[in-house]
Amino acid sequence: MAKDLKLYPAEKKGELLELHSIDDLKEMARQVRRDIIRMLTMANSGHTGGSLGMADVFTALYFRLLQHKPHEFWNNNDLDMVFLSNGHIAPVWYSVLARSGYFPLGELNSLRQVNSYLQGHPTSESRLPGIRIASGSLGQGLSAAVGAALGLRMDGKESDVFCLMGDGECQEGQIWEAAMSAAHYELGNLIGIVDYNNIQIDGEVSSVMSVEPFADKWRAFGWDVYNCDGNDIDDIVITIEKLRAGSKRSKPSVLLAKTIMGKGVHFFEGIMEDNSNWHGKPPSKDDALKALAILGETVYGDF
Repeated sequence: MAKDLKLYPAEKKGELLELHSIDDLKEMARQVRRDIIRMLTMANSGHTGGSLGMADVFTALYFRLLQHKPHEFWNNNDLDMVFLSNGHIAPVWYSVLARSGYFPLGELNSLRQVNSYLQGHPTSESRLPGIRIASGSLGQGLSAAVGAALGLRMDGKESDVFCLMGDGECQEGQIWEAAMSAAHYELGNLIGIVDYNNIQIDGEVSSVMSVEPFADKWRAFGWDVYNCDGNDIDDIVITIEKLRAGSKRSKPSVLLAKTIMGKGVHFFEGIMEDNSNWHGKPPSKDDALKALAILGETVYGDF
């Protein structure tokens, strides 16, 4: 079905697919969730819960908020940058990258296959457009984002750098070293987004190693802190547009995006709210059929 669409940048000679209405974005987020379910089921491996939970954030970024040109990724240094620190949620990133034109949509069926560009965590050696660094060793991504933000400022660029992180990942000391550096260098062009779902692989974040008071920690390290419902695209868009509105941002900003692991697939949600079983578990074929029925088909079509 997707091959019949005339919306993708690759079919419009480099034009970026822009979804202007919130309803368009919601429809795309639903399709991204379908992509995640199908990819993980085909691979019989991977991380379901966090990928589904962050579909709204990634959709809002790539189809509304980012200044980016997929076909100029390696040759244009005046665009926004994205770093995924919690690399295990790569399926949601792969979906929005493909659907916004960074690489062919059909590549999504190769997730976690031998010699595929789309490994279980993002890799950099293949120079897949959209991905600058390998990630998945938790705690490291914000350091790379700090370096990129500082480099852009030194080059006189006005682009923003986004770094996606997990709340459990913020138990890592390197996160806070990077946060301290970002404030020290007054990197107002750096925006962190934390998947604030209180779930990590071994259980609830609050039980494994509490990060609270979370917002106060970021403020104490010199960051401006924003909160939003990470599963409400309207709230995501409004909040990020608000934090970017200042003409002279002297502090890095972090958005604590409250999400539900497995959002969009109701029978997943009920399980995930009580335990971490779906953190790194792919759907079975039966689970996938149930999930796809709940999500329903979209105008964008499956890969």
